[in-house]
Parts: sequence; structure tokens; C-alpha cells
Amino acid sequence: MDTTRKWQAKWIQDEAFADAVPLSMTHKQTSVQTLPEHRRDLQNRHMLVRKTFTLSSAELDGGSLQLDITADDYYKLYINGAFVSQGPAQGYPFHYPYNRLDVTDWLREGRNIIAVHVYYQGLINRAYNSGDYRQGMIAELYAGERLLLATDATWKYWLAEQYEAGGIAGNDTQFLENIDSRREERGWRETAYDDSDWRFCHVSEADDHMLALQPTPPLAVYTRRPSSVTAVGAGHYVIDFGEELTGQFTMQAHGQAGERIEIRCGEELEDGGEQVRYEMRCNCSYREYWTLSGARDELEEFEYKAFRYVEVIGPPSAILAESFAAVVRHYPFDDASCRLETSNPLFNRIWTICKNGVKYGSQETFVDCPSREKGQYLGDNTIIAHAHMYASGDLRLTKKALTDFALSARHICPGGMAVAPGSLMQEIADYSFQWPMQLLEYYRQSGDLAFLREMEPVAAEMVGYFDRYKREDGLLANITDKWNLVDWPDGMRDGYDFPLTQPVGPGCHNVVNAFYYGAQMALAEIREELQLEAGNGLREFKEAFVAAFFDPEQRRFVDAVGSRHASLHANALPLLFGLVPEGEQEPVVAWLKSRGMSCGVYFSYFLLKALAAAGEYEYVYELLVADGEHSWGNMVKEGATTCFEAWGKEQKWNTSLCHPWASAPIPLFIEEIIGLRPGAPGWDAIRLNPHIPAALESFTFECRVRTGVIRIGYDRGRWEIETPANVELMR
Repeated sequence: MDTTRKWQAKWIQDEAFADAVPLSMTHKQTSVQTLPEHRRDLQNRHMLVRKTFTLSSAELDGGSLQLDITADDYYKLYINGAFVSQGPAQGYPFHYPYNRLDVTDWLREGRNIIAVHVYYQGLINRAYNSGDYRQGMIAELYAGERLLLATDATWKYWLAEQYEAGGIAGNDTQFLENIDSRREERGWRETAYDDSDWRFCHVSEADDHMLALQPTPPLAVYTRRPSSVTAVGAGHYVIDFGEELTGQFTMQAHGQAGERIEIRCGEELEDGGEQVRYEMRCNCSYREYWTLSGARDELEEFEYKAFRYVEVIGPPSAILAESFAAVVRHYPFDDASCRLETSNPLFNRIWTICKNGVKYGSQETFVDCPSREKGQYLGDNTIIAHAHMYASGDLRLTKKALTDFALSARHICPGGMAVAPGSLMQEIADYSFQWPMQLLEYYRQSGDLAFLREMEPVAAEMVGYFDRYKREDGLLANITDKWNLVDWPDGMRDGYDFPLTQPVGPGCHNVVNAFYYGAQMALAEIREELQLEAGNGLREFKEAFVAAFFDPEQRRFVDAVGSRHASLHANALPLLFGLVPEGEQEPVVAWLKSRGMSCGVYFSYFLLKALAAAGEYEYVYELLVADGEHSWGNMVKEGATTCFEAWGKEQKWNTSLCHPWASAPIPLFIEEIIGLRPGAPGWDAIRLNPHIPAALESFTFECRVRTGVIRIGYDRGRWEIETPANVELMR
């Protein structure tokens, strides 16, 4: 079951899954896979698991107590009635994560209880590796090297009956939870609970999970009180948590048995401010009902949502308004790891919404949005992971993300998947080319040469996969097995003149080839760092690219062979990757500046990086602090507390208001405006920008990097710099 250790525990599960044959969910997106319709009675399955046991004083004195645990799809762990942790991170069954938890503080001499809420969703989506009939859990408790407890056939379970499906939200992301507290198993997490009528767990001898220790910590989970509570009417409240967050809403109530409370969550208020827009722009409808038992009840939802506001409507005498709270969850995030204060109040707000977007958009994986999709997209990670490494000072989630996509390349398609992990298969060529770039960026930040060496063959195979689409001149054409994205939404492609259908139309176009060149450059640099043969062909490819796409009359690049149209996208990437012919950079830059931000939020990262590479720091800063229709300032004007999926709420048909792919200002300001970036792998040296934009009068910045803390103050040309002793400052 595990390639790294021998488990003595058994995989235990709900007996209803005993005869269910696990399904293989991985396949090429273009391959037709016909799956049997999933049994409805085995979807949205909440399994409660218990085990009582005793510990002696000698066992407690033997050092820390460690619990190794995982579940498919997900678990929440309680010991002696107290919440301990939840997980695991999403993973493929052939590399499924388990958590290692220090549980010393939760255990005691004498009788103890481990209680686990195991959830199996059963839908095919980006959020879980589900829909495959793999259900259940495994756990082992150790004192040092001594095994104290392991899952087996003596563990008991019961099906939680209070969770009634209230429909499906988003892109089959989650079941809404209409909770009936009359059917709740009260006290099941306590030692005193009588489980004599519970069933014994089924042991799956044929379980096929290959378990691997999760390289990232469990989520941070904590309670947050509202910023304000408004009584709209009798038994009618609107609750504001002050900013968009991720988690569950909770409250207490004491009413008559059978009375119902309606709960609406959303990112915005309706006009008038007395109702929550629960039918959200992002295609999630967060409207649920809670039925009371007659005793004092506590609302306990299992799945998480993205929301800022909650509306509660119910019997006035039943609602205990002082209990309103949110149970917040996200990847552990130290807000003090990276701090910035500038002389521009608008940019300070932009920095905050981007940092919040990264914070709440980082769960067990980086998610494109924590509402509609909850999936980890490779191209999104170019921006999100880059921002997260700076904002959090923690590189572990980036390393895990790189591994997730490497696993997709090794087990599904050598050219890489666009979403990983997850049971929904999607492929995007532009995104595959960004994985080697992300690997190189992680190496620059971490100095992790061993990981770079391990991943180099994956990068080489991922780039080499596309050789099948090469023309005689080396350019790629007709990449029909993966979507050619360019930018998203499609209305933000600046009129890009090529049929980006699925499969893509015939011909040879600019953006996918520019990304391909960028991937080859990254691979060459990786090989150089590893002292391997770097290969050749970059010069020949550049010549072919220029011959195919550069229009000498317009003095800029066109979108495709045979097209005369020049888009922002077709010129930004050649500028970024050094594909502009000698002597032609100035007209390309001038034309790009005339286009403004004629692109989507995702592509703005590449545009601004390209302009900075050309030395246009003043203009990059001007775009970062702009407040026009296409700007982060526009998000601020529209009330953003986390960065949006699009420049404005109405600029996409299903805009999510928390989308960390819009966090480009974090790495852009740090690397291109301050000029702070690793001068050697792992921050052995740093460089600063001698050309601070004139409009930026002052800033203070503090950031934790691998080698220590960097503090920088700037005030009208005067610098104050503090770096770790082992870091060389290069001007």
C-alpha cells in the first residue's frame, strides 16, 4: 500500500462500498471514457467512525504520540471530543497523502476516544479525486516506534443522517447541506457515548491506495466573529465578516422541534443591503435550510464555501444571534511574513486584496477559486505560487503543486494535465509549457538542487511531448489534443486572430509557440544548473518564430501564420522571452504601451513582466496603480476584499470575487519595482532596482525568505536595507 513504509493498520470503510469496484478516473481529455452511472445512494456519504482505547501512564511518558491518518475523500478528526485536524490534501490513489499529527496534547491516561468524520462525495470534479468508489480511512497511533492502535475490524461506524443534499453548487463542486438536527448523533465524539448499536467497519483487503506522507501541514482552522450583525427584522439578520473568507458559517439556536432556519451565504449584498446575493455571480447558489431538534442546537456544516456575508431567517425566539461565527480554513499563512506599506494608498489596498486572495485561495492545494471549481490549475499557479512564496515565506505548497503536476505527467499524459490532482481531466497546452518555468522559479527561491534534479526528466519529457506537432521549421502547429487557451475569458484576447476551438483550428499561431520557446529556455537553464548537456536549437527556433510571425511593415508580431492582426498577447510574450528582432524592441514596446491592459487578469502577469524586462518600470507602476476599467484599482472601486477573477464584476459571465490568479501585483512590485529577486538560487545574493518610479515616493518592505528576513526602506532616493548576514547585496 505504501512504497515508503509498512502499514500494520487495515483500510476500513462503510460496508456499502465492500462490493464496489474502484474505478480508474485518469485519462486523456480527448479520450472517450464511458463510466457507469454512479450509485446515488453512495454519493454525499457521511461516515462517523469511533474507537475507544486505554493508555497507561507509561505509554504517555514514552514521548510524543503520533497519529498517521488519511481518508478518501476527506476526514475531520476529533480526540476526546476536541477537534484536532482535517485532511488530507487531494491526491491520486497511486500517490495518496496521509497526515502525520502530534496528538500528545489531546490524549490522557485511561480511556480515550478517537472519532473521525469521513466524507465521500462521489462527484467528478476538480475539488476531489472522487466518483471512483474509493471510500474509507486508515490510521495508526504510535508512541515513538511502538504501535499503540491501528484501524481494523474492531472500529465502529454509523452513517450521519442529518446531512440532506440540498442540490449541487458550482461546477459539481459540492453538495449543499440541508441539516436536520433531529437526526443528529449527539455526543458521538465523547467517550461516554453508547455505540453498542453501531456497525463494525468493513476491512478492505483489496484496497489499492499507495500512501505517501503529505509534505505540507494540515490547514489552519479557527473561529472568526462577524465584523457586524444587522437585525433587518424579527428573526432576520445580515452578518458581515468584513472580508471574503473561506470556511463554514456556524451558529446556535434553541427552538421548537421541526422549526427551520434559512441560511444564505454570498460574496455580495443585493441592492439595499438587506439581503445577501446567495445566487452568486460565480455560479454557486448558497441557500440552505437548518431544521431544529427542540434542544439547543449548533449548526455544523462539513463542506467549505467562499463568502463574506450571511443572511439568517428564522423563528425570532430560536435564533441566538450572539453565537454567529465563521469557522475559517486555509493553508497556514503568517501575515507577518511579508509586509508592505507604500506612499500610494490605492496600491496599499491593491496589495491587501491580492494578499487576501492568495491566503484564502490556498487550501490543501492552490485553487483557481474557492467557490465554483476549487481546483488546482497549472497556468494559474504561475502567478499564485509565485505570489504565495513571497506572501507566506513558505515554499512547501509550491513544491507539492509541482509534484502534483509531475504525477499527472508520469501517470496520465507526458505532456502534463491542466488540473491536478482531481477526477476531472482537462488539458491546456499553454499551461504545460509553464511547468518548467515554475520549477525553475521554485529552484531560484529555494536552492533545492535535489528536487530540481528529480524533476528535470519530467520537464524534459513534458517539453519533448510536443515534438509530434513540429513543422519542418521547428514551430508547433495543430496541437489538437490540448486546448490552446491564449487568455481567459475569451473576450479578453484582444481580437486574437486564430480559431481557438476545442480541438484547435488548423494552422500555426503565435502564443503557444512563444510559451513553447519559454519552456525550452527554462529547461536549458535547469540543465545548466545541473551541469547537464543543455541541448541546442533555441537560436534556430527564434529565427523561425520571427520569420513566421514578425511583420516588418507593422514592426510588430501578428497572431498567426497568414494573419495580419497583431494582438497584445502576440507581442507581450515575444518581448518577455527575448524573441524580438534586434533593433525592433522600441516599436514593439511603444505599441504594447498603446494597448494598455487589453487582456485578462491572468495574462497581465506576462504583460507586466515583459514590460519590466524592457526597462519600462515607470509604465509598469502606472498600470499597477491605475483605476480604469481594466485595473486592480477597478476591483478596489467595486468593493473587493480579495482579488477578482476579472477586472470587474460584470466583465465575465460567472466572475468569482476570490480568484488568486489576479495576484500578480505581489511578485511584480517586489521583483520589478523594488527590484528584489534572488541573485543566485536560494537567496545567496539579491539585487535592487536603481530605477524606482518617480511617482513612488516611499515604501517600507519586510519579507521572510529562505535565508532570513529582508527589510527595506525607501524614501525619495534614500535606502535603508537590512539583509541576512550570508546574503550579498548587489547593485
